[in-house]
Amino acid sequence: MLYHEMGKTGDMVSVLGYGCMRFPQKDRKIDETRTEKQIVSAIEQGVNYFDTAYIYPNSEAVLGRILAKGYRDKVMIASKLPPIMVHSHKDMENILNAQLTRLQTDHIDYYLMHGLNSMEGWQRLKQLGVIEFLDKVKKDGKIRHIGFSYHGDKFQFKQIIDDYPWEFCQIQYNYMDEDHQAGREGLEYAAAKGLGVSIMEPLRGGLLARKSLTLEAILNHSDQKRAPAEWALRFVWNHPGVSVVLSGMNEESQIEENIRIANNAKANSLLNSELRCISDAKKALTEKIKVGCTGCGYCMPCPVGVNIPMCFALYNDRYVYDDQSFMKHNYLVQLAGADGGKASYASLCKKCGKCETHCPQHIEIRNNLKGVSKEMESFYFKPLVAIVHGYFSLRRVLKV
Repeated sequence: MLYHEMGKTGDMVSVLGYGCMRFPQKDRKIDETRTEKQIVSAIEQGVNYFDTAYIYPNSEAVLGRILAKGYRDKVMIASKLPPIMVHSHKDMENILNAQLTRLQTDHIDYYLMHGLNSMEGWQRLKQLGVIEFLDKVKKDGKIRHIGFSYHGDKFQFKQIIDDYPWEFCQIQYNYMDEDHQAGREGLEYAAAKGLGVSIMEPLRGGLLARKSLTLEAILNHSDQKRAPAEWALRFVWNHPGVSVVLSGMNEESQIEENIRIANNAKANSLLNSELRCISDAKKALTEKIKVGCTGCGYCMPCPVGVNIPMCFALYNDRYVYDDQSFMKHNYLVQLAGADGGKASYASLCKKCGKCETHCPQHIEIRNNLKGVSKEMESFYFKPLVAIVHGYFSLRRVLKV
């Protein structure tokens, strides 16, 4: 197994990290016997970074029971504080203590603010005393390193990076997301600041691993014959700023294959001809997009708060990957203000037209946002948004 330094933390982490959100199931519950065999096998082959979260159903408890059998000192645990469940300093303490109990440990190595997708969400946590909380639990040894996971745009990503002495971050990155969310620019910005960078969704939720005659025909132009998943993983590992790549492995064959790839995945190791093949594959997928938005952000800020580049990116993804339900879920999570920040979905548009005067691509933004709203905001979308914001409003009123 290859290892990278996790930014300024100094820790050496396996380049392949174990994502613990989707352990194998049996009778609608985690198959703990099979999960243990898989985890132990990964540890024995050098994987030492395990990523879980408070809101992953039963994940922390199962991982804790397995690691308590003599493996805890061999690995580093990453887990997350869910902003949507935090309304006071006491909430932070209760959640962390519950996590330590579940994980059967006295400390969490890497602790993330989970889904911190906007400056508004970060400011809200600060007002609740999160900085004081993090200072205390780190001093007490309950947490070793502090970071955040992110699905917002690159502009707010940089603002959050610069607002606190983070030690690491976790971003979505793959060859289709070079210009989406934090993107390559965010990855390089974080790495230049000395942050360890953990990568989630290297296969875009499995979409880049799907058997596709188009993708395979393009990728097989290279002298190197690889499955689509291996091309996607090698692309991410080719970036020197990447510390660890997370894979939600729940099949024995996935674990063995990913470890095989990781053992040879060095930064800057892809040939120019291989990078051209990946670029051609990306182009083939990109040709399916509906709106020619480059994510430059010149249209922002919107007077009513619409995140125009993100709306178009998620809308395009629905066609690029031909997966409507998954992309609608992403749209809800990323634009409804679920981190306690402001909602920024397409139908908030008041059609003022200010954005169109600044768009270098001359996109008919207002008309396209109408299309986004029609296709991405199902009948249940606004009721769910109202529930989320009503929940936060009630907690603010009650001050609990």
